[in-house]
Amino acid sequence: MRILKILSYIFVLLLAIKPSVAAAWGTGSASKVEGDTTAVRVRGIQFENAIDSLRNKKVPLLNGFSVSGDMAGAVMAAFSPFGQIEAAARVNLKGRFFPTIEVGCGISNHTNETTSLHFKTKAPYFRVGCDYNFAKDIHGLGRILGGMRYGFSSFKYDLDGPDIEDSIWGTHTPFHFSNLNSNVHWAEFVFGMEAKVWGVLHLGWSVRYRFRLSNKHAEVGQAWYVPGFGRNSASALSGTFNLIFDI
Repeated sequence: MRILKILSYIFVLLLAIKPSVAAAWGTGSASKVEGDTTAVRVRGIQFENAIDSLRNKKVPLLNGFSVSGDMAGAVMAAFSPFGQIEAAARVNLKGRFFPTIEVGCGISNHTNETTSLHFKTKAPYFRVGCDYNFAKDIHGLGRILGGMRYGFSSFKYDLDGPDIEDSIWGTHTPFHFSNLNSNVHWAEFVFGMEAKVWGVLHLGWSVRYRFRLSNKHAEVGQAWYVPGFGRNSASALSGTFNLIFDI
Protein backbone atom coordinates (compact mmCIF):
# COMPACT_ATOMS: atom_id res chain seq x y z
CA MET A 1 0.00 0.00 0.00
CA ARG A 2 2.77 2.35 0.84
CA ILE A 3 4.45 1.76 -2.53
CA LEU A 4 1.16 2.38 -4.36
CA LYS A 5 0.72 5.71 -2.58
CA ILE A 6 4.25 6.80 -3.56
CA LEU A 7 3.65 5.89 -7.21
CA SER A 8 0.34 7.81 -7.16
CA TYR A 9 2.08 10.95 -5.84
CA ILE A 10 4.75 10.69 -8.60
CA PHE A 11 2.07 10.29 -11.30
CA VAL A 12 0.15 13.35 -10.06
CA LEU A 13 3.38 15.39 -9.97
CA LEU A 14 4.20 14.48 -13.57
CA LEU A 15 0.74 15.52 -14.71
CA ALA A 16 1.19 18.83 -13.00
CA ILE A 17 4.54 19.72 -14.62
CA LYS A 18 3.90 18.25 -18.09
CA PRO A 19 2.04 21.27 -19.57
CA SER A 20 4.74 23.76 -18.58
CA VAL A 21 7.56 21.50 -19.89
CA ALA A 22 5.72 20.88 -23.12
CA ALA A 23 5.11 24.59 -23.60
CA ALA A 24 8.73 25.45 -22.95
CA TRP A 25 9.97 22.65 -25.27
CA GLY A 26 7.57 23.67 -28.02
CA THR A 27 8.63 27.29 -27.92
CA GLY A 28 12.32 26.40 -28.02
CA SER A 29 11.87 23.93 -30.86
CA ALA A 30 9.89 26.36 -32.95
CA SER A 31 12.49 29.04 -32.39
CA LYS A 32 15.30 26.64 -33.24
CA VAL A 33 13.59 25.39 -36.42
CA GLU A 34 12.81 28.94 -37.49
CA GLY A 35 16.46 29.96 -36.96
CA ASP A 36 17.77 26.95 -38.91
CA THR A 37 15.36 27.63 -41.78
CA THR A 38 16.48 31.25 -41.99
CA ALA A 39 20.16 30.23 -42.04
CA VAL A 40 19.56 27.68 -44.80
CA ARG A 41 17.62 30.26 -46.83
CA VAL A 42 20.46 32.81 -46.50
CA ARG A 43 23.08 30.26 -47.51
CA GLY A 44 20.98 29.22 -50.51
CA ILE A 45 20.70 32.82 -51.68
CA GLN A 46 24.46 33.32 -51.25
CA PHE A 47 25.16 30.14 -53.27
CA GLU A 48 22.80 31.20 -56.08
CA ASN A 49 24.41 34.64 -56.20
CA ALA A 50 27.86 33.07 -56.42
CA ILE A 51 26.77 30.79 -59.28
CA ASP A 52 25.15 33.69 -61.16
CA SER A 53 28.27 35.80 -60.67
CA LEU A 54 30.45 32.99 -62.04
CA ARG A 55 28.20 32.43 -65.05
CA ASN A 56 28.07 36.12 -65.88
CA LYS A 57 31.82 36.54 -65.51
CA LYS A 58 33.38 37.71 -68.74
CA VAL A 59 35.52 34.99 -70.33
CA PRO A 60 38.71 36.20 -72.07
CA LEU A 61 39.36 35.25 -75.68
CA LEU A 62 42.51 33.31 -74.76
CA ASN A 63 41.29 31.23 -71.83
CA GLY A 64 44.23 28.81 -71.55
CA PHE A 65 45.79 25.89 -73.36
CA SER A 66 46.44 22.20 -72.80
CA VAL A 67 48.71 19.33 -73.80
CA SER A 68 47.70 15.68 -73.84
CA GLY A 69 48.75 12.15 -74.72
CA ASP A 70 46.74 9.20 -76.05
CA MET A 71 47.04 6.22 -73.68
CA ALA A 72 44.91 3.88 -75.81
CA GLY A 73 47.17 4.24 -78.85
CA ALA A 74 50.28 3.44 -76.81
CA VAL A 75 48.67 0.26 -75.44
CA MET A 76 47.65 -0.77 -78.97
CA ALA A 77 51.21 -0.21 -80.24
CA ALA A 78 52.52 -2.55 -77.53
CA PHE A 79 49.95 -5.35 -77.72
CA SER A 80 48.23 -5.29 -81.14
CA PRO A 81 49.26 -5.38 -84.85
CA PHE A 82 49.22 -1.58 -85.02
CA GLY A 83 49.06 1.48 -82.81
CA GLN A 84 50.46 4.96 -82.30
CA ILE A 85 52.32 7.21 -79.92
CA GLU A 86 50.42 10.50 -80.03
CA ALA A 87 50.56 13.92 -78.38
CA ALA A 88 48.25 16.91 -78.86
CA ALA A 89 48.17 20.60 -78.07
CA ARG A 90 45.19 22.92 -78.13
CA VAL A 91 44.14 26.47 -77.32
CA ASN A 92 41.06 27.38 -75.27
CA LEU A 93 39.13 30.28 -76.83
CA LYS A 94 36.37 31.62 -74.55
CA GLY A 95 35.80 28.13 -73.15
CA ARG A 96 33.91 27.14 -76.32
CA PHE A 97 36.34 26.73 -79.22
CA PHE A 98 39.44 24.52 -79.06
CA PRO A 99 41.76 24.68 -82.11
CA THR A 100 43.84 21.49 -81.91
CA ILE A 101 46.93 19.96 -83.48
CA GLU A 102 47.76 16.26 -83.04
CA VAL A 103 51.15 14.75 -83.91
CA GLY A 104 52.14 11.12 -83.63
CA CYS A 105 54.10 8.15 -84.88
CA GLY A 106 52.16 5.18 -86.26
CA ILE A 107 53.67 1.69 -85.81
CA SER A 108 52.75 -1.62 -87.42
CA ASN A 109 54.49 -5.00 -87.75
CA HIS A 110 51.94 -7.54 -88.94
CA THR A 111 51.86 -10.87 -90.76
CA ASN A 112 48.62 -12.11 -92.32
CA GLU A 113 47.99 -15.69 -91.17
CA THR A 114 46.14 -16.59 -94.38
CA THR A 115 48.40 -15.09 -97.06
CA SER A 116 51.65 -15.00 -95.02
CA LEU A 117 52.19 -11.45 -96.27
CA HIS A 118 54.22 -9.37 -93.85
CA PHE A 119 53.70 -5.60 -93.55
CA LYS A 120 55.90 -3.20 -91.61
CA THR A 121 55.98 0.58 -91.16
CA LYS A 122 56.89 3.24 -88.63
CA ALA A 123 56.14 6.80 -89.68
CA PRO A 124 54.79 10.17 -88.47
CA TYR A 125 51.35 11.66 -89.07
CA PHE A 126 49.64 14.99 -88.44
CA ARG A 127 46.10 16.15 -87.73
CA VAL A 128 44.69 19.65 -87.35
CA GLY A 129 41.17 20.79 -86.54
CA CYS A 130 38.87 22.36 -83.97
CA ASP A 131 36.45 21.19 -81.26
CA TYR A 132 33.40 22.95 -79.84
CA ASN A 133 32.32 22.63 -76.21
CA PHE A 134 28.58 21.83 -76.08
CA ALA A 135 28.38 21.84 -72.25
CA LYS A 136 25.93 24.43 -70.93
CA ASP A 137 28.26 25.64 -68.16
CA ILE A 138 31.72 26.41 -69.53
CA HIS A 139 33.00 26.87 -65.95
CA GLY A 140 31.99 23.34 -64.97
CA LEU A 141 34.30 20.41 -64.26
CA GLY A 142 33.48 18.62 -67.52
CA ARG A 143 33.24 19.27 -71.26
CA ILE A 144 31.25 17.73 -74.10
CA LEU A 145 33.24 18.16 -77.30
CA GLY A 146 32.47 17.73 -80.98
CA GLY A 147 34.58 18.71 -83.97
CA MET A 148 36.49 17.79 -87.10
CA ARG A 149 40.07 16.99 -88.13
CA TYR A 150 42.11 16.93 -91.31
CA GLY A 151 44.81 14.25 -91.27
CA PHE A 152 47.83 13.50 -93.43
CA SER A 153 50.62 10.93 -93.48
CA SER A 154 53.44 10.39 -95.98
CA PHE A 155 55.29 7.17 -95.17
CA LYS A 156 57.36 4.24 -96.34
CA TYR A 157 56.48 0.58 -95.80
CA ASP A 158 57.86 -2.91 -96.41
CA LEU A 159 56.01 -5.85 -97.97
CA ASP A 160 57.28 -9.42 -97.75
CA GLY A 161 55.72 -12.73 -98.70
CA PRO A 162 56.35 -16.24 -100.04
CA ASP A 163 58.28 -16.49 -103.29
CA ILE A 164 56.18 -16.40 -106.47
CA GLU A 165 56.49 -19.70 -108.36
CA ASP A 166 56.25 -19.90 -112.15
CA SER A 167 53.93 -22.84 -112.82
CA ILE A 168 55.42 -23.46 -116.27
CA TRP A 169 59.17 -23.13 -115.75
CA GLY A 170 59.21 -23.87 -112.02
CA THR A 171 61.29 -20.83 -111.21
CA HIS A 172 60.86 -18.73 -108.05
CA THR A 173 60.74 -14.95 -107.86
CA PRO A 174 61.36 -13.41 -104.43
CA PHE A 175 58.49 -11.28 -103.09
CA HIS A 176 60.35 -8.72 -101.03
CA PHE A 177 59.88 -4.96 -101.33
CA SER A 178 61.37 -2.30 -99.07
CA ASN A 179 60.78 1.44 -98.69
CA LEU A 180 57.61 1.59 -100.79
CA ASN A 181 56.10 5.08 -100.81
CA SER A 182 52.56 6.08 -99.93
CA ASN A 183 50.68 9.17 -98.78
CA VAL A 184 47.12 9.38 -97.51
CA HIS A 185 44.83 12.33 -96.76
CA TRP A 186 41.68 11.92 -94.68
CA ALA A 187 39.03 13.78 -92.65
CA GLU A 188 37.39 12.74 -89.41
CA PHE A 189 34.45 13.58 -87.17
CA VAL A 190 35.21 13.68 -83.45
CA PHE A 191 32.97 13.33 -80.40
CA GLY A 192 34.35 13.18 -76.88
CA MET A 193 33.99 14.01 -73.21
CA GLU A 194 36.45 14.98 -70.52
CA ALA A 195 36.40 15.66 -66.79
CA LYS A 196 38.63 17.35 -64.26
CA VAL A 197 40.34 14.91 -61.90
CA TRP A 198 42.59 17.08 -59.76
CA GLY A 199 44.23 20.47 -60.30
CA VAL A 200 45.26 20.79 -63.95
CA LEU A 201 44.85 17.04 -64.57
CA HIS A 202 41.92 15.99 -66.78
CA LEU A 203 40.93 12.64 -68.28
CA GLY A 204 39.02 12.35 -71.55
CA TRP A 205 38.00 10.00 -74.33
CA SER A 206 36.93 10.45 -77.92
CA VAL A 207 35.36 8.47 -80.74
CA ARG A 208 36.63 9.14 -84.29
CA TYR A 209 34.94 8.36 -87.60
CA ARG A 210 37.50 8.72 -90.41
CA PHE A 211 36.99 8.71 -94.17
CA ARG A 212 39.76 8.68 -96.72
CA LEU A 213 40.14 11.62 -99.12
CA SER A 214 43.04 10.34 -101.24
CA ASN A 215 45.37 7.35 -101.26
CA LYS A 216 48.58 7.07 -103.30
CA HIS A 217 50.54 3.83 -103.04
CA ALA A 218 53.10 1.67 -104.86
CA GLU A 219 52.03 -0.53 -107.79
CA VAL A 220 52.83 -3.78 -105.99
CA GLY A 221 50.15 -3.14 -103.37
CA GLN A 222 48.76 -0.59 -100.97
CA ALA A 223 49.74 -0.32 -97.32
CA TRP A 224 47.87 -2.53 -94.87
CA TYR A 225 47.94 0.22 -92.22
CA VAL A 226 48.10 4.02 -92.48
CA PRO A 227 49.78 5.87 -89.56
CA GLY A 228 47.20 7.99 -87.74
CA PHE A 229 44.29 6.56 -89.74
CA GLY A 230 44.18 2.85 -88.94
CA ARG A 231 43.48 -0.13 -91.20
CA ASN A 232 43.67 1.10 -94.78
CA SER A 233 40.14 1.22 -96.16
CA ALA A 234 37.62 3.81 -97.34
CA SER A 235 36.63 4.58 -93.74
CA ALA A 236 37.65 3.64 -90.22
CA LEU A 237 36.24 3.91 -86.68
CA SER A 238 38.66 4.53 -83.86
CA GLY A 239 38.99 6.19 -80.46
CA THR A 240 41.37 7.70 -77.93
CA PHE A 241 41.78 7.82 -74.15
CA ASN A 242 43.63 10.99 -73.20
CA LEU A 243 45.64 12.15 -70.23
CA ILE A 244 45.25 15.97 -70.35
CA PHE A 245 47.07 18.78 -68.58
CA ASP A 246 44.79 21.82 -68.83
CA ILE A 247 46.55 25.08 -68.00
